[in-house]
Amino acid sequence: MSTQEKVLEEVLEKSVDQSNNEIVLYNDDVNTFDHVIETLIYSCEHTPVQAEQCALLVHYTGKCTVKTGAYKELVPRCSKLLEAGLSAEIV
Repeated sequence: MSTQEKVLEEVLEKSVDQSNNEIVLYNDDVNTFDHVIETLIYSCEHTPVQAEQCALLVHYTGKCTVKTGAYKELVPRCSKLLEAGLSAEIV
């Protein structure tokens, strides 16, 4: 086995292992923009600008992916969003 084949095999293994999930935030008629923005900053470690952009996307399109990563890393973040009264799920 050549070095190039071995490296390619290692890269393929790593990409298969890293299955990313997403937290999707959904629009509702209850929460204010400020509440959504503050919650995204706190729960997902967004910058204020990033949180505002996500809030606008949720408002105008009905949903937005707000965080991607490994499932076990997303569970506590999604829980914080739900505890704050937002509608979100991990997909």
